[in-house]
Amino acid sequence: MKRRAVLQYALGAVALSALPVSAAPGLPEVEVFKNPNCGCCGAWVDHMKAAGFPVKVVEVEDTGTVRRQVGMPDRFGSCHTAKVAGYALEGHVPAEQVKRLLKTRPQAVGLAVPGMPAGSPGMEMGPRLDPFKVLLVDRSGQSTVFAAYPKA
Repeated sequence: MKRRAVLQYALGAVALSALPVSAAPGLPEVEVFKNPNCGCCGAWVDHMKAAGFPVKVVEVEDTGTVRRQVGMPDRFGSCHTAKVAGYALEGHVPAEQVKRLLKTRPQAVGLAVPGMPAGSPGMEMGPRLDPFKVLLVDRSGQSTVFAAYPKA
């Protein structure tokens, strides 16, 4: 009986040693400011949740006020503004680019997908995929292309 207990303990220890020492840290919360009547914003929220982000939705009548508060110039405006880990996200930014932003941590206001391009996350329209760019917006309000879709 004693030998069986020792064997079970040893097998349990081996199984535990195969587990990772610590779990990967969770993604930060994305706080989304959207108009209560906008359906595509809800679809983008679903896209972010599916990518593993916890999401908090705040309904506001005017997303422009929030956009200005986070330092995102109006010319990059879209239908919703979000905040994540000190960055602003404007419009239908793909979750994979948000993860890249959080990994690289550039000095910037955040990312923007101006307008509402068909085929961007939350703006799916069947097979239609309009080309669009994810812009990295710096603190002076200038932008550079962070990613382009569809990918080549």
